[in-house]
Amino acid sequence: METYKEKYQNWLNDSAILEADKQELKQIENDEKEIEDRFYKDLEFGTAGLRGVIGIGTNRMNRYTVTKATQGLANYILQKHGEKRGVAIAYDSRRMSEEFSNEAALCLNANGIKTYRFDSLRPTPELSFAVRELGCIAGIVITASHNPPEYNGYKVYWEDGAQIVEPTDKEIINKVNEITNLSTIKTMEKEEAIKKGLYNTIGKEIDDRYIEELKKLVVNQKAINETQSDIKIVYTPLHGTGSVLVQRILKELGFENVYVVKEQEKPDGEFPTVDYPNPEDPKAFKLALELAKQKDADIILANDPDADRLGVFAKNKETGEYIRFNGNMTGNLIAEYILSQKKANGTLPQNGAVIRTIVSSHLTDAIAKYYNVKLFSTLTGFKNVAKIIRGFEENNNEYTCLYSYEESYGCIIGTHARDKDGIVAVMTLCEAACYYKQKNMTLWDAMLEIYEKYGYYKEEQFSITLKGSEGAEKIKKIMENLRNKTPKKINGKKVLYFGDYEAQTIYNTETKETKSTNLPKSNVLYYELENNNWCCVRPSGTEPKIKFYMGVIGNSLEDADKKVEELKNAVKEYSGIEE
Repeated sequence: METYKEKYQNWLNDSAILEADKQELKQIENDEKEIEDRFYKDLEFGTAGLRGVIGIGTNRMNRYTVTKATQGLANYILQKHGEKRGVAIAYDSRRMSEEFSNEAALCLNANGIKTYRFDSLRPTPELSFAVRELGCIAGIVITASHNPPEYNGYKVYWEDGAQIVEPTDKEIINKVNEITNLSTIKTMEKEEAIKKGLYNTIGKEIDDRYIEELKKLVVNQKAINETQSDIKIVYTPLHGTGSVLVQRILKELGFENVYVVKEQEKPDGEFPTVDYPNPEDPKAFKLALELAKQKDADIILANDPDADRLGVFAKNKETGEYIRFNGNMTGNLIAEYILSQKKANGTLPQNGAVIRTIVSSHLTDAIAKYYNVKLFSTLTGFKNVAKIIRGFEENNNEYTCLYSYEESYGCIIGTHARDKDGIVAVMTLCEAACYYKQKNMTLWDAMLEIYEKYGYYKEEQFSITLKGSEGAEKIKKIMENLRNKTPKKINGKKVLYFGDYEAQTIYNTETKETKSTNLPKSNVLYYELENNNWCCVRPSGTEPKIKFYMGVIGNSLEDADKKVEELKNAVKEYSGIEE
């Protein structure tokens, strides 16, 4: 097996590496740590395909890692005889996104595979929609979602519009790993590809069809019609892809007072106004909050750069301040709104289903139970949600998926796409704001009403960043240590069940029985505690982090806050780590 030093030298001597890229490598010849970080491993497919820092090296996002992945995908598509069906390609506002998307298209074209590339940047959910709408065998989106500016990524979607899952992901990565010589990666001139009908450009026609699908998901147009002039909305795309489609759908539905944060409206891969273009980070809302106070807005909404996630602040009418919603709060507010409206207007199906990930709020279970809707839980990553939806369809539509979400600020209403959709989330929350405005309530009032109805559920998470090969080893060690010791109690609460999703087992600590998770293998440990408390740990699939999640139920907001803080401290102590 090649060492990182050998890989570095091989790239310097490889005729397939452009001279300008070799110069970048020569500039770090005396920086042992940087050479190691760039070459100690190859970028791997995680929960979101390839993702890494932009630069030259095997552990970087560059034309070589992108086209190597694409050649592997092409070989797999050819094996499946899917070349005529083609591949849809989208990209976001990040550095090199446009170039990487073009390189990917031309690599596929050189393998005789048709491509349908968007004429300019588009949200990730629209790519998911386009794959199904165009009948493609696969899709690619170039994005690193909410990562810092130095990152980019490459996500692969399959014919159902979902990110690749087992066994397809493993089969594709095997094809990628078979490519050991960069000179075997194919490409061709764009003009020739267009002439041969291989390189196709798409745009407005897909936008129009996507918008029409979103409009079908409105559950109370009457509320919008009656309140649209009273609701004030502040929106920011955080320099990403959401602005055009968000403004379009809100305008076409009738919303009159939509204020976009001008400094963040235009796409910009440097994300100059934020440290971190992540709607999970309250600091990303600084300009939006200033505009909201100026306009006396009811709701503040922010998409991440590829517009698959949504962050929310809602007004507290008692104090005039804006309350930050985390992903679980937003997810459950939308769940309650959709299910209650469908029940009220008689469109709630008897076989309705809601899906959440295992690290998301248990409040969803209570909401689903109240509306007599089946609750499914699955592994982190929306590709796992999509797999359940596909299972419904393959089983003669045994269930109708009404709504799916995960705590990391992503959800989808219906099944028009098979990934998180921050555009439809904006639309639905604006609609919900209209409905509650009619009742003289803000979205914060609505959230309080949900807590009163079901209980004061509260979730918390924290993560530890451990970079490089040493960090990866530390994360591995932490997981091994936790896996090998099952505690009787955490924070004084009995451990009722211990789930090891790598071993695909759930152990009942009282009966000593073990059952299957019925889910794919995943490096996740889950602890179900007494009194509806729980905690979970897993390495991130997209960043050098280990993540800890926990949830409680309290008698009031203050009680829930106190309980979740106590559980968080207990988890830290048990895990032997410090933030």
